[in-house]
Amino acid sequence: MKEPCTIHPFRVRTAMTPDATHAPIAVILYSGGLDSTTVLAMARELGYSCYCLTFAYGQRQAIEVERARALASIMGAAGHLVLNLDLDKIGGSALTTATAVPKGRSPAEMASGIPVTYVPGRNTIFLAYAMSWAEVLGARDIFIGVNAVDFSGYPDCRPDFLTAFQQVANLGTRAGREGVSPFKIHAPLLRLSKREIIQTGLRLGVDYGRTHSCYDPDPAGRACGSCDACQLRLKGFQEAGLIDPAPYGPR
Repeated sequence: MKEPCTIHPFRVRTAMTPDATHAPIAVILYSGGLDSTTVLAMARELGYSCYCLTFAYGQRQAIEVERARALASIMGAAGHLVLNLDLDKIGGSALTTATAVPKGRSPAEMASGIPVTYVPGRNTIFLAYAMSWAEVLGARDIFIGVNAVDFSGYPDCRPDFLTAFQQVANLGTRAGREGVSPFKIHAPLLRLSKREIIQTGLRLGVDYGRTHSCYDPDPAGRACGSCDACQLRLKGFQEAGLIDPAPYGPR
């Protein structure tokens, strides 16, 4: 049975509760992975009070939610909301069904077409929840960790999709229609390679050994090392001249 939706406050404050710094509030779509953790660090560097939003959406493994809980606390998120969704009941993805996760694909194979790890409507749904929470918090900034590697394969990671959703957010909310400032979707990794993302995160003090990216970890939560996400991550560390500190199972 899934646990109930929970909110984890770490120095929680809303837009209506002034603090000493008067930091602007941002909602961060947060999976506990390499990209979203880098985005969280970047938003903090920009001076935002960060509210992380994580989804237990029916994915086959729970390790990413566990990592998100731990890292949000370690990195000083102002709040962390974990929501349960039943996208596994809809299916249509290797991440939410028993469909085999592709392993050992070449770069050319990864770049051709939309993979079976695509979860139908996932980022549209996630951004809608982020928009809703941002409106309640009085925030107008939403951060998402999509990047050039992702949008080559996933339709809901592409720049035109993000632009369109930003317009939806401003047309379909009271804050967008009546507020003095519009919603803005931030995708600071959009044009970065994995190597550049890793280098940025290390500069900001991200502990990548605590992050999780694998689509198909073993029962101990160790990465497989051969799914698309693992291969792209490992390639990024290799190009940065580094060894990935995350735990991997036998390969």
